[in-house]
This record gives sequence, structure tokens and C-alpha cells, in this order.
Amino acid sequence: MSELDRAADAIESGSLVVYPTETVYGLGAAALDPDAVDRVFEVKGRDRSKPISFAVPSVPSALPYVRTSDRERRFMATFLPGPVTVLCRRRDTVPDELTAGRDRVGVRVPDHDLALALCERAGTPITATSANVSGRESARDLADLDPEVREAAAVVLDGGETPGSESTVVDVSTGVIHRRGALANEIEGWLERH
Repeated sequence: MSELDRAADAIESGSLVVYPTETVYGLGAAALDPDAVDRVFEVKGRDRSKPISFAVPSVPSALPYVRTSDRERRFMATFLPGPVTVLCRRRDTVPDELTAGRDRVGVRVPDHDLALALCERAGTPITATSANVSGRESARDLADLDPEVREAAAVVLDGGETPGSESTVVDVSTGVIHRRGALANEIEGWLERH
């Protein structure tokens, strides 16, 4: 069994996986499973009022979980896959644990072959949050992983060193960039033009 298959099985069974993306290493779990999401918060020591995004292998594969406007879909077609998190209205299948009770959820389609392959194999949205203890540096290399995260993960996928800039978080419906990261200037330009 390949590492990728082991990682997909781990997610299916409610365990945690560390995976590389085009930004930093991510901590993956079944994003629609409240218990798995709880484990992600616990391992990271993350404040439960801070929502976590989910990753999927393509924009169409996100649509069963979110409601999107034409403008949001045009934006996603332009910037995804890529280092961008798009806040969309969630459907009922997305648990409160993931969104901290909010009506929007961050959608990520990572521009990274291994991350996309994991999303594809998992067959369910996976959590898209950095694989670090909250307040510490994000891991760009497996050598940088916090021991707590490494111990908690059932599988750690090695993708070498990642580029390291954070994704830009944007709410296309309001035109607000909540966190400036990769491609922030291009995103700003798109929002002004469309």
C-alpha cells in the first residue's frame, strides 16, 4: 500500500495526516467529521472560535458543500487551484465545528500534486490548516514539524520543502481580503474589475 493510500485510509478512519501544499505543510482530517475536526483543534491548541478551511481536489468537487454565486465561481475558476482560500456559504453537511458556527467556510484547492492526490483519494473534503501548534511557525519542511503534530499524525507525507507563503483568504461576496498572502495584489485587482 502506498503512503498516499495509507494517508487516505487514515483520513477515512478519523485520523490525522500531515501533507505538503504549495504554501506550507497542512494538517488533514475528514473535514465533515466533527470528531476528526475536534482532534485538529486539540493538536494545534487552536482557539475554537477560529474556523478551519477545507481542501478539495477541484472547484466542482467543492460545490456539493457550498453555495456559490456566479461571481464566486468565476473567481474560483480564475484562482483555483492556487494559494487562495475562498470563503463561501456552507451547506448543512459542513459541521459547526469546522466553521466555528459561522455561515461561511474557506475552500482551498491546493496547487500541489501530492495534496490534490490526497484530496482525490480521500473522497471527502479534508481540513486545510497549517500543520503546527497555533502561535508557532508554520512548517515548510518536515524537519520543522512540531513534535506534538508529528506524534498526533497517523501518516506524514513528505513533499520536500514547500514555498512557504500563506494563502490569501478572501470573501468574494463582500470583496474583502481577510488575510493577505500569495497573489494578494492580483486578487485585489480582480475584485476591483469584476
